[in-house]
Amino acid sequence: MNENLKVSDFYYDLPKELIAQDPLADRSASRLLVLDKKSGEITHRSFSDIKEYLQEGDCLVINNTKVIPARLLGQKETTNAQVEVLLLKRLSDDTWETLVRPGKKLREGARVSFGEGILKGEIVKVLPDGNREIRFFYEGIFEEVLDRLGEMPLPPYITHKLQDKDRYQTVYAKQEGSAAAPTAGLHFTKELLAEIKEMGVSIAEVTLHVGLGTFRPVKVELIEDHEMHTESCEITEETAALINRCKKDGGRIFCVGTTSVRTLESMSDENGLVHAGRMDTGIFIYPGYQFKAPDAIITNFHLPESTLLMLVSAFAGKDRVFLAYEEAIRERYRFFSFGDAMLII
Repeated sequence: MNENLKVSDFYYDLPKELIAQDPLADRSASRLLVLDKKSGEITHRSFSDIKEYLQEGDCLVINNTKVIPARLLGQKETTNAQVEVLLLKRLSDDTWETLVRPGKKLREGARVSFGEGILKGEIVKVLPDGNREIRFFYEGIFEEVLDRLGEMPLPPYITHKLQDKDRYQTVYAKQEGSAAAPTAGLHFTKELLAEIKEMGVSIAEVTLHVGLGTFRPVKVELIEDHEMHTESCEITEETAALINRCKKDGGRIFCVGTTSVRTLESMSDENGLVHAGRMDTGIFIYPGYQFKAPDAIITNFHLPESTLLMLVSAFAGKDRVFLAYEEAIRERYRFFSFGDAMLII
């Protein structure tokens, strides 16, 4: 690994107006910056042109996690003070790890009420990082209660209200559990995926439930001192066999998003063989890391000093990635969750 890399080495200046506030009417109409990681050459395309970079025998790896409406607004029972609870990770049927605001008001034993008592919660533990374990009480099915009361937990840099909840989901989302969308997948339409499949490209579904730890600012000076939050991921036997067969037959692995990359890297051995199973991963990928699985990554443009920017810098080389970001800013690309895409190949 690259020692003594500083977090500040991954800072860049982004004009605020380039932060995409709304999704495009047509998902696949985003722009696509293509970066050749060997030569550093940059090409400007449209996202629907992604097909031209895939060929028969390749494998497209997608993360089929589904975002839950994880943001709950309620009141502390004793004082009626307004509180916000963000569901991060399910620990058991009715107990979740959560992020709460304001934290000072919610100590162990405190009770909160949502939707005029339809859902209630009790703080059972204050965790070392300030997160809270909450046990929920309700009647019926938790997912249905949450669907009724919860809001989509959009990142803080998106200030516009989301008109359509589905636009913060991929078209292939099915396994509920994420606190944020795997945003590189937002560019795909069902039609585009069908066309890719018709070309003889196999589509492999993995699951990584995105926690907000992925987006938390890195607060240490030296990168290697940063500790990642863990996220739950899973690869089925069928998916592992599909990916391994593709590699064995000389096909290329295209990972859609950093979450797909982290899942494969967490569940591959040193020979690049992917193993089925389920685990909590806290893998942290930054320059110096030796990749085992992906040949290409489809991703969005990431926040300055973020672990996601460090991951793509590890894959393509920091200097090349930063030159590509400079070019994207010059060309007025749209950045972050609802922004344009990048293919590193």
